[in-house]
Amino acid sequence: MTEHLLGAPDTWLDEHGAALYKYALLHSRDEHKAEEAVQETLVAALQARERYAGEASARTWLVGILKHKLMDMFRYEARMTTLDDRGEIEEGIGLDDGLFDAHGHWKDKPSDWGNPEEMLERGEFMTILQHCLETLPNRLSRLFMLREVMEEETENICKELAITPTNLWTMLHRARLGLRRCLDRNWVGQAA
Repeated sequence: MTEHLLGAPDTWLDEHGAALYKYALLHSRDEHKAEEAVQETLVAALQARERYAGEASARTWLVGILKHKLMDMFRYEARMTTLDDRGEIEEGIGLDDGLFDAHGHWKDKPSDWGNPEEMLERGEFMTILQHCLETLPNRLSRLFMLREVMEEETENICKELAITPTNLWTMLHRARLGLRRCLDRNWVGQAA
């Protein structure tokens, strides 16, 4: 019955490989890591196929496994890098760089970004967001992806990376500032 719902394992790569690879590449930003994550996903799915309950489509089930594999990869990489990346993190993205007034309000309001939903539907926003994520220091980009895209819980991120919530929120703030600047330059600036 499981094979009826999931399809034959030897067809998974043909049927779902491109979508899995695209998802992995978007999140890992590295072709080799994306390929490795897809391979690990398919192996894990093969081993777990008897536990597939049929509550989701085969692709959704595989993407769920892939998401866990990517999280494992991020956790491993976080353990392998030094925890004090201050030089890299602070390079060009400071907390107090004159963007806010004494009351914490923007000095210069963000640019008009038009209709983000429409741009997202056309795929433009994701391409530019990916570019902007690549301009951030790796640690900031990964933390942003974990928290905002993969929706990992704050306490899990802090526990895995051995950082405080304050440190996490500071780095996320810096990532958002960097993304705002990049989007203003590369997306809004192009539209204007």
